[in-house]
Amino acid sequence: MPLDHFVSQVHLRRFYSPSLVNRLYAISKKDMKQFSPSSKDVCRIEDGSTNAYLKEDRAVEEFLKTIEPNYNTAVEKLFDNKIDRECIYTIAGFVSYIHACSPAGMRIHSRLLQAKSEMEYFMADSQGLFPAPPPELGGMNLTEILKKGIVKIDIDPKFPQAIGITSILKNAAMFGNFKWELLHNGFADSAYFTSDFPIAIEKSVDMDVMNKIVPLSPTLAIRIRPDRQINREHADFTFANFNYQCKRLKREQVAQINRLIVRCAEEVVFFRDNHPWVVELVRRNRKYRMELRTDTTPIGNGMAMFYSETIAETPKSIGG
Repeated sequence: MPLDHFVSQVHLRRFYSPSLVNRLYAISKKDMKQFSPSSKDVCRIEDGSTNAYLKEDRAVEEFLKTIEPNYNTAVEKLFDNKIDRECIYTIAGFVSYIHACSPAGMRIHSRLLQAKSEMEYFMADSQGLFPAPPPELGGMNLTEILKKGIVKIDIDPKFPQAIGITSILKNAAMFGNFKWELLHNGFADSAYFTSDFPIAIEKSVDMDVMNKIVPLSPTLAIRIRPDRQINREHADFTFANFNYQCKRLKREQVAQINRLIVRCAEEVVFFRDNHPWVVELVRRNRKYRMELRTDTTPIGNGMAMFYSETIAETPKSIGG
């Protein structure tokens, strides 16, 4: 079985430490254990890119052949302000792949499908479409059973991954048509971190939309500002709506981005330099992760569901 990397090795190698030989520093969020892996040792799953729900079960690997070989060149183009369509496509595709195929991405999107399924069951139950509950359930209907957690709807994470893979080009086109900020970090003693889910989120001027912050190297990250006016179905690879600006951040702004990277990491944080302050920053922010918040509201004879990504405390059954 192939060991597939859900965070590309070419990305992780940019965070190799000059103090180590072809390795980077790492900390587990759960137990704060530190280790020094190489890129091939982490962020990988047996048959992680294989998806039986797809007609071509390794289709995403063909997509990655258009992304990974061009990653370093794309990052250098961003550094040099020589941004072209290939550069935009490469970075947008990198983000789209992680969003679809990482364990964190699959977990988050599984929650969306779970919430949608629960809403459909609640609606069907309210319309009397299910038979009366058996006496063994004490007269509780399906809605009560689900709300009490007696029955749980489980989603195979490979199913939302399949949806993500089939949408990966559309999502890449969409990311590439948003506005980007190139966040230059000039502080040698405060390099950007990365993680096993290197997509952090932050609030934007639009309360219903979250910016995405993606570290690309220890000295460069991007902020992707979503635009709800861009039609996802019509976004294409001409990137006609793409725009960007460069920002050189202050030290406290770099620190805030690193806090967000730690909080949004799924299990492991990676970093280039083993400064004493790094462990404490991870310790203070480790009991958080990305979650999906869902809300429903009645509309006519039906229900509407609204959802958004958020940073929340890790469930105690999972966190350290």
